[in-house]
Amino acid sequence: MNRSRVHVSAWPIWAQVLLALAAGGFGALSHAPVDFAPAITVPVMAMFLLLQVARSARHAALLGLAVGVGYFGATLNWITEPFQVDAADTGWMAPFALVLLSILLGLFWSAALALAKWCGGQLWILVFSWAGAEILRAYLLTGFPWAMPPQALVGSLAGQALAFGGPHGMMLALLASMALIFAVQRVWLRAVLLMAVLVPVLLAPAGDRAPLTEHTVRLVQPNAPQDEKWDPTRIPVFINRQIDYTAAGSVPDLIVWPETALPYLVENAQPAFDVIADAARGAPVVLGIQRRSEDAYFNSLVMLDAAAQVTQTYDKHHLVPFGEYMPLPGLFRGLGIRALAERADSGYGRGPGPQIMDMGPLGSALPLICYEAVFAHDVGGTSERPTFLMQLTNDAWFGMRSGPQQHLAQAQMRAIEQGLPLIRAANTGISAVIDPKGRITASLALNEAGYLDAKLPAPAAPTLYSMTGDWPWILLVLFGLIVSVLHRARTRRTPPIDAPALRA
Repeated sequence: MNRSRVHVSAWPIWAQVLLALAAGGFGALSHAPVDFAPAITVPVMAMFLLLQVARSARHAALLGLAVGVGYFGATLNWITEPFQVDAADTGWMAPFALVLLSILLGLFWSAALALAKWCGGQLWILVFSWAGAEILRAYLLTGFPWAMPPQALVGSLAGQALAFGGPHGMMLALLASMALIFAVQRVWLRAVLLMAVLVPVLLAPAGDRAPLTEHTVRLVQPNAPQDEKWDPTRIPVFINRQIDYTAAGSVPDLIVWPETALPYLVENAQPAFDVIADAARGAPVVLGIQRRSEDAYFNSLVMLDAAAQVTQTYDKHHLVPFGEYMPLPGLFRGLGIRALAERADSGYGRGPGPQIMDMGPLGSALPLICYEAVFAHDVGGTSERPTFLMQLTNDAWFGMRSGPQQHLAQAQMRAIEQGLPLIRAANTGISAVIDPKGRITASLALNEAGYLDAKLPAPAAPTLYSMTGDWPWILLVLFGLIVSVLHRARTRRTPPIDAPALRA
């Protein structure tokens, strides 16, 4: 690595920036649609190399930003899709959204590399500063932890470490192992260590299939494209499709429709509820719908009993910024910019937070509406442990390829972290049943209409992460950063060693 560092150090800054962009972009191959997990090691190793190449904290900030922009720009290219739903009105925003989001997220990695350089430039400092940046990205300003590097490992044996440390513990482990490999000088030893890391990345989760309960769940997938979903001429097609799927075959124990499955408000939907309950033939139905309370609208889900009565309601609490609500609404309203999916001028109201739903013989469920499955700390945010996780989503917003697949990967992460099965009803897919090890036991393909009957997997024992949450890793990172700052202060106070006097 020393030879590479010397070589890259001699490059002009523009060439170093291009290298950083390319390394970040290559890392995107670790996520859907390619899913080549080992690719995530490339931007990680590049960050360690660039830490040693950078001549100052400012130089490091530029290079870290380039890695982040390359990585997030390539991984999150699906972010342009929501703006194409109403292309005549919002299509012009798409390239700006991708560029600005990539820069915004890249600034976290920029700050991590700059702080590590400012504190002395040691590899171990970057381990803590980068892990800290990802913690901030998960929490700051409602958070956006999409495409965290550990997400790339969810389908591998290495991904099972999420049950112990969650995404942030796993981020620390990934960075520490890569730093160790980078620091090794002997080529043969470095190759051995790299293989030791890559083997669990390349292997699928081991162990027997998760035990199944006797309860059958039905996931309904109407496949309503977003640009047709609210079209008055198409609404009856999608509603009737879901009713037909509800009435098909034998009666399951639970039927789940996706997010905003009905285009009505709850208070106006009783005629539709009556038809749905009749089609369900006594089975409870959970479906996504909007509701109004005083002057606020909510993105909600309701549970219908055999008599078509709403027995439980859940309001989404973790809303999508610029999607379901606008930060600084007065400012953006003056600019003529509105949230893409807002129900009222001020956007949706926030629900009170995570809550458990009583699912009768099936146990209890933690409901998640779409974006809420991205946040590990929200899923573990209830005092009572549910029997399973239940996600209702409308991934039609995310396009036809990588967006829905990456969203599914995050649902798999939540299952592993909590040791719980997860059932997922998605409008355009991918609807799936996921076991406590994150393995998909049954699914409906993307962009396909249909329904899926599958046995609900049994929950596993509580995981370490489900009991500790993020706090151990937050405290460890804080400790590491404090030590890093003290290390800088100590080295600055140490006087330089004078050169020996030259003899005449």
